[in-house]
Amino acid sequence: MAKIGFIGLGIMGKPMSKNLIKAGHALVVYDLVAERVEEVAAAGAEKGSSARDVASRSEVVITMLPDGPDVERAVLGPDGVLEGAQRGSLAIDMSSINPLVAQKVGAACEARGVDFLDAPVSGGEPKAIDGTLAIMVGGKQEVFDRALPILQAMGSTVTLTGPVGAGNVTKLANQIIVAVNIAAMGEALVLATKAGLDPEVVFQAIRGGLAGSAVLNAKAPMVIGRNFQPGFRIALHHKDLRNALQAAESLSVPLPVTSLVQQMIVALINDGKGDLDHSGITLFTEQTAKVEVRKQG
Repeated sequence: MAKIGFIGLGIMGKPMSKNLIKAGHALVVYDLVAERVEEVAAAGAEKGSSARDVASRSEVVITMLPDGPDVERAVLGPDGVLEGAQRGSLAIDMSSINPLVAQKVGAACEARGVDFLDAPVSGGEPKAIDGTLAIMVGGKQEVFDRALPILQAMGSTVTLTGPVGAGNVTKLANQIIVAVNIAAMGEALVLATKAGLDPEVVFQAIRGGLAGSAVLNAKAPMVIGRNFQPGFRIALHHKDLRNALQAAESLSVPLPVTSLVQQMIVALINDGKGDLDHSGITLFTEQTAKVEVRKQG
């Protein structure tokens, strides 16, 4: 069992850290929000006072933060991970960030003798709680092999997809598919509702056919039940699609459908809906069609 530092105890990081404790690992945790640290400490973790402090007390440091600038500050900045990490330790960034930022952080770690993996996840809060996340990893095979038992405590599938940065390229591909699926689902259910059909019946009718998907099964019930409590916020999906579009521009890859869904998301954020679950992408079509998708009767 490893001594693990965990930095970032938000919607995803908190249950992920608790699963590591359940697997028998000793944890030192840190977050800018003290209440989150207290909650995970109550589950058995030690409390850290900074990213540097956490790294100085750990063999492996995991970061789970909102975006690339947050990761850079936590790992490379003053009082950050690299100021406390020992040579031969391992840093795993499980945030969803721009692949170029992952490569920058990885290079800085390597220069200090610290192994690095980028290992973003998919599955949202429910799978973070269950420990069944899909984890997409970038890095060296030998480093991946070292980290695998730790990652398996948080995910049901853990896949090495290529060198450092590849994990986040894979995550961006995932996020494109999820966002476009939710947007298409929203259009379909709005159309059905506007035509006078019960969207719950339509959902049950199509879920077993070619249109069926994990996205449909997870998000249609939320929309129909008017439950937009965030498992993954619209604002975070905006960040992921922004990173996808930036990466696509650098590679001269056109992403016209992704761009369209991103504009829908921007409109929702401007309307104050950025903190809703990303199933709320459906709200854009609802608002323009003047209809609300909900179970009838």
